[in-house]
Parts: sequence; C-alpha cells; structure tokens
Amino acid sequence: MCRVDQFIAVCSALIAFGTTASAATPETRRNEEVPSVMVSAPTEGREIVQISDLQPFTHIAYIPVDSDLSSIKVEGIKMVKAATKVRSVTKPRDCDHPGAEPGAPLNCTRTTYQSRVPAVKVTYSYRAPSDESGSAWSTFDVYFREDEIGPRVRRALSTGKISRSAAAELFEISTVRGSTQQLVRDETNSILCDGYYVDGSWVHTNPSCEDSVTYRKVASPSPYITVKVDSAPSSLEAVVGTK
Repeated sequence: MCRVDQFIAVCSALIAFGTTASAATPETRRNEEVPSVMVSAPTEGREIVQISDLQPFTHIAYIPVDSDLSSIKVEGIKMVKAATKVRSVTKPRDCDHPGAEPGAPLNCTRTTYQSRVPAVKVTYSYRAPSDESGSAWSTFDVYFREDEIGPRVRRALSTGKISRSAAAELFEISTVRGSTQQLVRDETNSILCDGYYVDGSWVHTNPSCEDSVTYRKVASPSPYITVKVDSAPSSLEAVVGTK
C-alpha cells in the first residue's frame, strides 16, 4: 500500500526535473545558452542585477521533432551585432504590488542585451506543426563570427549582393534527434513501507520500517531535433565569385 505523500514526493521530483529541462527547450529553442551568471547581492528595497553570459555562436538550433526537415531553407543572411550578455534588473518592491490583480503577471524585471559583437546572421524557415494561429511555418537563426566567414563573402554582404540561393550553398545542415534524461523512482532500491491512515495521518504497519525513496535517470527520445549549421569551406568564396 503506497502513501499519498510518497506519490506526491515522486511527482514533485519529476516536475522539478522536467521544469529544468523545459527551461532550455521552448517550442523552437534559440542557439543561446547561459553557462554562467553574476548576481548582485540584494539589499532591502534595492535592485537585484543579474548578468548572464550568452553563447550565440554555437551554430545550433532546436525545432519540434515532427517538423518537416526537408522543408528547411535559407531565408536570409546579413551582418548584425550579436549580444554576448544579458542584463536583468529586478525591483523587489515592484514585484509585490498591492494593487495588482490576482494572477496578473508582475512587471518588475527589465532585461537588456549587451556586449554586442559583429556577426553574420543566417535565418532559416521550416514547416512546423501548426500553432494556435494556424501558421505552419517557423524560423530559426544561427550566428557566425566574422572570422568564420571569408572576406569576399563579408564584402558581398556589406553591399547586399548575396541571393538566398547563393547563401544556401554557403552552409551545410545536419540534424539529429538526441535524448533527454528523466528522473524516475528506482523501485529496486526504494523502500516504501506498508501502512494505513489514522485520522488523516499515515501510520506504518511495522513501526520500525522507514521509507527510503531513491531515483535514477533514464533516457527518452528528445521532443526536439537538433539542427547544426556549418559553413561549407569549399563554397564560401566560390559562390560569391560566380553569383
């Protein structure tokens, strides 16, 4: 006989683990990760400043697993400034607004992207599962450092002389479906004592028995496809020189 609170504990662990994973995998994840964070020491009534590093040059994007991979195509390529840090400022007093409606989102954090560096932005479109608006097309972006793109290509970009068909030949796409880790209860190594309820409290049948719940990680197919975009070295200069 299994206690209700044991079941709740297991569910809470799964939810906590799932929340951590989902925070990194939105519907179409961008190629920005946050490997390190700097947070100012909060003081009463003062702002809390958080500065996180971004990694925009991974050349990776994530799309839903039931997307049409054959539909992936280049939509555009251009020179931009890519942010390498994100700064968030939270005002605690604004988060506890007495006049706010119950359930309404609290507007107490301001976010800005900083430390921008020159980059080449490549935008792709693909046919995805229809969303609430009925649209079946989505996009994702990947970024390259200037030194990852040949000088002739950069000059062509500065004058806007690269067509979409030419841009498509500059890059190679590979896709893979990985796996995600989930926490599940380890039935072999867990001890769940039998018992019964007395006035709403769980009482062990054997008073000397102690519950011991352990968990293990199991791999399951990821709900996302990893799209890796690499430059095609043999084409970087040739395409621009002929088109």
